[in-house]
Amino acid sequence: MQEILVQMYGYLRGIWRRRWPMLLMAWFVCLIGWGFVLKMPDQYEASAKVYVDTGSMLQPLLRGIAVESNMGEQIELITKTLFSRPNLEQVARMTDLDLQAKNELENDELLESIKKRVTLDGGGRQNIFTIGYVDENPEMAKKVVQAFLTIFVESSLGTTRKDSDVAQKFIDAQIQEYETRLLEAEERVKEFKQKNVGMMPATSGGDYFSRLTAERASYEAAQQRLEEVMRRRDEIKRQILGEEPTFGLAPSANIFSGGVSHPLDGRIAEMEKQIDELLLKYTNKHPDVVSLKDTVQRLKQQRQRELDEARKKMPELMDAGPALQQNPVYQQMKISLGQAEAEAASLNVRVRQARESLAQLERLVDTIPSVEAEFQRLNRDYSIVKSNYEQLLSRRESARVGQDAEASGDSVKFKVVDPPRVPLEPTGPNRRLFVSVVLLVGLGAGIGLALFMSQVKQTFDTRATLREATGLPVLGSVSMEWTPAQRMRLRIETAVFMGVSSFLLLVFVVVLLLQEKLAGLVGRI
Repeated sequence: MQEILVQMYGYLRGIWRRRWPMLLMAWFVCLIGWGFVLKMPDQYEASAKVYVDTGSMLQPLLRGIAVESNMGEQIELITKTLFSRPNLEQVARMTDLDLQAKNELENDELLESIKKRVTLDGGGRQNIFTIGYVDENPEMAKKVVQAFLTIFVESSLGTTRKDSDVAQKFIDAQIQEYETRLLEAEERVKEFKQKNVGMMPATSGGDYFSRLTAERASYEAAQQRLEEVMRRRDEIKRQILGEEPTFGLAPSANIFSGGVSHPLDGRIAEMEKQIDELLLKYTNKHPDVVSLKDTVQRLKQQRQRELDEARKKMPELMDAGPALQQNPVYQQMKISLGQAEAEAASLNVRVRQARESLAQLERLVDTIPSVEAEFQRLNRDYSIVKSNYEQLLSRRESARVGQDAEASGDSVKFKVVDPPRVPLEPTGPNRRLFVSVVLLVGLGAGIGLALFMSQVKQTFDTRATLREATGLPVLGSVSMEWTPAQRMRLRIETAVFMGVSSFLLLVFVVVLLLQEKLAGLVGRI
């Protein structure tokens, strides 16, 4: 604590040593500040009070029947949007302030200035709002307040009134009727679906007839292909009848020995290879697999018959000797015949399957048209009723919004308690406060300057501060011996300082008391 007091004492002594710069700074700041305050123009605040009555006799009658609107929220919304940009632009046009703006930037600055100087106070439970505006011109302040008051009142009133009570009741009655019809239609559709389970199409849009057309086309294509293959097979058989299987004998090994193969062995091996490949993808019951197996079996039987016939005709070839020379054209025809028979067998299976599918669809088609037509009729009636019901609901909500808007116009009444007026005396600026603040700022600036100068050119008032600053021991100190002339001069200097300081305070008092007259004088200058 002692150290703090010593430090404070040192600061005060330093300030006192620089008292004249301090006083000059205080005078400079005060004179400049007071001149600025006195030159500030007078401001007039126009104001108006309006009472918002949210009570209405319709509210008790409509309670529980119609949706009750929150008038408090509507008034709060109006107050929040009162100073929106469109309203500010409208006020500027109503008061001709927009003529002052020459470009978009000046117009924005004008609107921002209006927004800063206008106030809206009040509300709460009493619903009394005060609109105020501050301007140098009292008439302009009054015009701006009147413009905001007009916008505040008209923004909550509807521009048109519609007789929507009868329409609302009619829509409600229609909604009840359509709701009953909708429930009945839904019940009929449900019962119809339960009654015709399994007969309803999996998807809408006539897929059954599309499948029927596709199956019929597939069946006809398979049948046509089968007829082509059968004709080709018959033609090959006719051509085979004119060809001989052999030309005669040719020197070779025993044709029945294991070293010589039959001409059909290659075809049989190729088909068996095809069967093995198909079995990798399909089962033994696949039509192609079944057809190839049948063909292989017939080729083996044909091969066996030909070998038996050869043994009967030429038994001498059983042991050895020249072999039969085969006819290549005949063998090629036999190969083509076998292929045609295999394809015909496969097509027979496909034709049979297509015929069964088509027959099944045709059996369903005998009953589906009536079922589907009845379902479409029920669904069409249900869709029409549902569409009308949803449209009525949407229109009822629209009618309710309109009715709420109209009700807000009837339930909210504005009463102007105090019309826009401007006081005879200016309401601002508060020069007394500003003059006092300038004095405090001037004194603070002077003290700050003196303290700064004392710290820049520091002196030591005690031996302790000198010892702390230098770190050297202080052996002693010599006191100042003032002569009588020096003491007199010091007293005169102190008296002058006090007089100048007192004169500063006297000027402050004069400015404080005569601030209005002095402001008028400075304004004329």
